[in-house]
Amino acid sequence: MFSQMRSALSIPRTTDILEHIYSLPSPAAQADAMDRIRAIERAAVASQVAQPGLAPLMAYLDARGVRKAICTRNFDAPVQSLLSKFLAGHVFAPIVTRDFRPPKPDPAGILHIARSWGLVRTSAGEAGVPAAEGEEAARQAVGEGGPDGLVPTETGEDVADASGLIMVGDSVDDITAGKRAGAKTVLLVNDVNRHLAEHEHTDLVISRLDELIDVLDQGLL
Repeated sequence: MFSQMRSALSIPRTTDILEHIYSLPSPAAQADAMDRIRAIERAAVASQVAQPGLAPLMAYLDARGVRKAICTRNFDAPVQSLLSKFLAGHVFAPIVTRDFRPPKPDPAGILHIARSWGLVRTSAGEAGVPAAEGEEAARQAVGEGGPDGLVPTETGEDVADASGLIMVGDSVDDITAGKRAGAKTVLLVNDVNRHLAEHEHTDLVISRLDELIDVLDQGLL
């Protein structure tokens, strides 16, 4: 739907949609632009279908107690539609939507997921997401950071650690966010994004979601 969105906003393909909206000069202009995007997303929900292999992958992950989260640039309505139509009974937490800033390709959303799961490491003084207790504390820490959502940390401070996570997605924003967060990245390839198979941020390429079952069984990531 990206071409429709850019057409609705009269912006070229090279312009990031959310960055354009957040750069508009007034809250009213931003709200109007966001409403146009939401209208396109709501219309698309009617034709939403599950990716091939989704059901067996979910059954495999649940049987092994593997935690799942969502990190998306969509707003909550399409996400809730996906969950109710195709993922009833499966738990995803946290669910990071457009309301979380900065969005992908920044790593902050994925690091937020890692922190919420208690996945932390000791900082060597580099920028990161502090392992603060509580949702609001974490969001404030991210909000005080630089353009990538990270903040300076002290040597020895606990920070979010995404090195044990796998980010699965179909866009350059997905694999870039995953790689910058320190996660392994899996590209769900299709005819539109096939060029990303050779991208420096892509660790593994699959054509169906259930191909991940053998990958995980064999420890290939």
